Amino acid sequence: MSSDVALEVSALAINVTIPEGLRWTDTRGGEEFALTTLNVRLLRDGRLAAKAYGRPTGGGRGTYVSFPVPDRPELVALIDQAASRAGVLWAAHRGLS
Repeated sequence: MSSDVALEVSALAINVTIPEGLRWTDTRGGEEFALTTLNVRLLRDGRLAAKAYGRPTGGGRGTYVSFPVPDRPELVALIDQAASRAGVLWAAHRGLS
C-alpha cells in the first residue's frame, strides 16, 4: 500500500475475561446472567466503550445479549489495563501468518 493513501481502520476491539472476584450478575427478560467477558472497543475519538457478556445462571447457552458495565473503580481499572495491554500486543505483532 502506498504511503500517500490514508488507511482507515474502522474498529479496534478486544475481549477480556473478567476475573472471578470482579464478576457480577444481571437480569434480562426475566433471566439472570453471570457476566464473565468484556468486549472493549476503542472509539474514533480515543475513548473506550465496554459491554459485558455472559451465560444464564440457570444453565444453557442463552442468547448473545450485552449488558452495561457498572461504574465500579475496579472494573474501570480492568478495562484501562486491558486496553493498554492490547496496545502493547498490537504494537509487537509479527505480521500475518
